[in-house]
Amino acid sequence: MFNFAGKMLSLSAAALMATTVFVSAQSMDELVAAAKAEGTLTTIALPHSWCNYGEVISSFKEKYGIEVNELNPDAGSADEIEAIKANKGNTGPQAPDVIDVGYAFGPSAKAEGLTQPYKVSTWDTIPDEVKDPEGHWYADYYGVLAFMVNTDIVKNVPKDWADLLKPEYANSVALSGNPLGDNQAILAVQAAGLSTGAASGAAAAEAGLKYFADLNKAGNFVPVTARTGTLAQGATPIVVYWDYNALSGKDELKGNPPVEVVVPDSGVIAGVYVQAISAHAPHPNAAKLWMEHLYSDEGQLLWLKGYCHPIRFNDLAKKGKIPQELLDKMPPAAAYEKAVFPTLEEQAAAKEVISKDWSSVVGANVQ
Repeated sequence: MFNFAGKMLSLSAAALMATTVFVSAQSMDELVAAAKAEGTLTTIALPHSWCNYGEVISSFKEKYGIEVNELNPDAGSADEIEAIKANKGNTGPQAPDVIDVGYAFGPSAKAEGLTQPYKVSTWDTIPDEVKDPEGHWYADYYGVLAFMVNTDIVKNVPKDWADLLKPEYANSVALSGNPLGDNQAILAVQAAGLSTGAASGAAAAEAGLKYFADLNKAGNFVPVTARTGTLAQGATPIVVYWDYNALSGKDELKGNPPVEVVVPDSGVIAGVYVQAISAHAPHPNAAKLWMEHLYSDEGQLLWLKGYCHPIRFNDLAKKGKIPQELLDKMPPAAAYEKAVFPTLEEQAAAKEVISKDWSSVVGANVQ
């Protein structure tokens, strides 16, 4: 596909008309003024350790003086979509302005009329194949699925998906979400299927379901939503995690316990996430300013600092904007050479199979 190495201001009708003018004028100064008038941005599903979002959020607040109301940091992509649906017409603090969701959720959200178009000033540097031509959604960053391993407990570190089926990994392996709605977990099932030689799409989903059924029958699968904390506690000593979550988690733990992050030898799947603005955003200008922040050189490098490959990586590299110390902290490029980027069609087909058959085939209810 492609290759990449709570406070509310009460606005009068006149003020609302003014914000419309600001947006249509496409002046950054006017957009900043309109966003500051709104005073708040409501986000959802942005854990501070995910892609360095903690610093991304704090830098936005410091730069523009806009409050950020953070909803449910541990929500999944499906939860974000439901939050928009549940809050149509609600201008209170439970209505998200912006979402950060798995690739397949962007087009489906647009099709349901849940997003509004906006093209950031760096629009032309975002690859065409990972953005909606009308500006309803656009890729932000990507990573590959890896194994995060607590080596205090796991002495023989697994190198590939097939290894996880071995008896020595009893009660050890967990996903970082529920495959019935979490993008990361859905792609993990596909990755396991790819490792068996199945083709990307529905075939990988079916093979992945069989793999997890075998993993569950073997007693190796732990049906909980795993995080760095559960890994450190020993409840889930092996977590299938985005590489950026695993690497940032390793930094957080500071060797207590020691952690190894492994990109598997096969079944390396890359996941692209996308940004979108809710069609019902209570703070549309703050939402647009947030997008400008994320897609600026500064915002892209903050994501890279959190081990995520920003979507403008190639553009930044070409311009010599990436500090060497950030590149040196990433896994070697060779680890990404086998990465598969499923198309939207393949993801949609796989998602349908997994959501329909996970419970009956695998028989594990991830909590």
